[in-house]
Amino acid sequence: MSDLPATNRTMLTEVKPEGVLELYLADLPMPTPKDHEVVVKVQATPINPSDLGLMVGAADVTSARAIERAGLPGIAMNVPEAGMRFMAGRIGQALPIGNEGCGVVVAAGASPEAQALMGKTVALIGGEIYAEYRCLAAQMCMPLPDGTAPEDGASCFVNPLTSLGFVETMKLEGYKAIVHAAAASNLGQMLVKICKADGIPLVNIVRSEEQVALLKGIGAEIVLNSNDEDFVEKLTAAIAETEAFLGFDPIGGGKLAGQILSAMEAAAVRRMSAYSRYGSDQMKQVYIYGALDVGPTILNRNFGLTWSLSGWLLTPFMAKAGPEIVGRMRARVAAELTTTFKSHYSHEVSLEQAVDVATMQAYNAKKTGEKYLIRP
Repeated sequence: MSDLPATNRTMLTEVKPEGVLELYLADLPMPTPKDHEVVVKVQATPINPSDLGLMVGAADVTSARAIERAGLPGIAMNVPEAGMRFMAGRIGQALPIGNEGCGVVVAAGASPEAQALMGKTVALIGGEIYAEYRCLAAQMCMPLPDGTAPEDGASCFVNPLTSLGFVETMKLEGYKAIVHAAAASNLGQMLVKICKADGIPLVNIVRSEEQVALLKGIGAEIVLNSNDEDFVEKLTAAIAETEAFLGFDPIGGGKLAGQILSAMEAAAVRRMSAYSRYGSDQMKQVYIYGALDVGPTILNRNFGLTWSLSGWLLTPFMAKAGPEIVGRMRARVAAELTTTFKSHYSHEVSLEQAVDVATMQAYNAKKTGEKYLIRP
């Protein structure tokens, strides 16, 4: 610990009672690891949509302006009244950010598990990773093969385990195929590769012809453009062909989740031998796992009564799935880190650049195909 600096530069987000959110850097005391903990020097950490939910929350990004706190840069944004109600539970709390990352263990507690990680390159999860250093339990670290690049290790958890979690959910719930929206994302590309390797039919929904070409180029068989006039007809035909009655939607708001359920019902009705005023008896499940659109989810109730629309989150799924399934998922990620689960970044920024107004507005736009990496 004697070689470590006395302070640890960290990104924090705080909602003020007067209706302002501040995103800023602060020099916090360097943590000392307990017996079961390690200190990791963070080398790379991605900006995921789940991170943005904490960083920016319901603030109005168009009102962003530069501020300074204790000589360090930051951003202030106004929060609308509805946003203040949404974030009421965090008012006055300075919260650290960053769900996952990659770095080198530079200090370790006395336990054998912690000492075994000393000097290792590890992927880490557990929050508070938008910082120069992170102190956390050894079990929250995953040792990576020698020579792993920080950018490859930085996104080991959220996207890879989520994409694998979709496949495990399909198996556990007895479905045969998957519908995935916003499928040109890094996560979507991982899911294409998993399903291709495992022989799982996958219906991909994207929003442009460029994204169609992208997914076709990595082996996707069914890719539908939601902006096509005959999108719903094509979606229904694809679901009928694949029996994909399980869907995952990161958009959340708008009408897409309802369109998927409607297409599932239309596909199921094609197989019915007799009419039922209650619709088909085929269970149709769509999970919302993100909020790319924070508006209302619009449903046109034309999909019978055997359906469910609910939320999906990685951490509760892993707890439900159990250690055997999670262990298998993590082992696959480690084995295929630079192939199936390789992430591609469109921009790299420092901690200081991440709290620049223009940069924040760019990564908060959450454009498909754009992914930011912070190098502290």
